[in-house]
Amino acid sequence: MSARKHNALPKAQTLIEALPWLTRHRGKTVVVKFGGNAMVDEELKAAFAQDVVFLHHAGLKPVVVHGGGPQINAALDRHGLVSEFRAGLRVTTPEAMDVVRMVLAGQVQRELVGLLNQHGPLAVGLTGEDARTITAIKHQPRIEGELVDIGRVGEITAIDTGAIEALLADGRIPVVSSIARSEDDHHVYNVNADTAAAALAAALGAETLMVLTDVEGLYEDWPNSDEVISRLTATQLEKLLPELSSGMVPKMEGCLHAVRNGVTTARVIDGRVPHSILLEIFTDEGIGTMVVPDAARPTQGGCTA
Repeated sequence: MSARKHNALPKAQTLIEALPWLTRHRGKTVVVKFGGNAMVDEELKAAFAQDVVFLHHAGLKPVVVHGGGPQINAALDRHGLVSEFRAGLRVTTPEAMDVVRMVLAGQVQRELVGLLNQHGPLAVGLTGEDARTITAIKHQPRIEGELVDIGRVGEITAIDTGAIEALLADGRIPVVSSIARSEDDHHVYNVNADTAAAALAAALGAETLMVLTDVEGLYEDWPNSDEVISRLTATQLEKLLPELSSGMVPKMEGCLHAVRNGVTTARVIDGRVPHSILLEIFTDEGIGTMVVPDAARPTQGGCTA
């Protein structure tokens, strides 16, 4: 009997360690951007769904935002359409937009909703088109000083959180595809999922934005060092942005937007680690990189004080 008690003790200690973070986050909204390797690995997908359901049952209000890069690439290939990126964004022709819409709303979202609903009648899928949740205009990035047309790629102009808030109030988990309705024509737009997650986090007054990536976090001096920056302020991040790789720019710009617009913390975490969400929110160490507003006090562990 004593041996069994002893073996169970670490489990109890883990739960006790989570208690301050459970107390802090209870009732708070957490926006999680689902992406990277976690989207294509079956075990990671299952672990992600478990994490989100755990947050829900722990009294938090998770909102999931997703893109679908790997799935979109595969579908474009099947349709004989070329995948092209400029300024870190997918060039989206009208034909490609049809595929993007089909994959995000009809494939990736349905699979994610299904995984979450294995644990109960919790998840409800919607796109940014639904209830005017995300509104956008055509985005034209500037490359070498010139504005470039990259097709049906949107720049977010408005967020309506009504449908998401109604779902949260009903005890549901909203799962949002990063497609936007147009502000000024009858098109729909492909919106970067990192950008969409950050905009939703700010509009919802979320406690935390979490962005899953395929790296450990923001590296201090990549490629010369693999030391991860565990914490930095909005101003520190802003200074680093010009030096970042194109793939990290939307993620870190999203984190910057979030903490500059009322979100308490924004975190980039390694989605290749099973249960990385729980490790980040509910342990003293935390993982990944946390961005905080400039006025935030220094803290220990996975949360701000």
